[in-house]
Amino acid sequence: MLVKRFKWIIVDPKVCHGKPVFRGTRVLVSDVLEMLAEGMSVDEILEEYPQLNKEMILEAIALAAELLRRERRVIPLPT
Repeated sequence: MLVKRFKWIIVDPKVCHGKPVFRGTRVLVSDVLEMLAEGMSVDEILEEYPQLNKEMILEAIALAAELLRRERRVIPLPT
């Protein structure tokens, strides 16, 4: 479950197989995070997805940080 502070991100088993999406859309949060990781700017993402806003994108980053805080070991240790 997501913490209540996430206003724009929802998880609904009936939408996109229960993956996190932005409220009122079928845009996957993971897709936006991948775009950011690939170097796209917030403005470029907003051009691609005009139904989103800057606050939504920042919330996606906050969700990623929240999920990483919950993990004990995110990156495998070298063998």
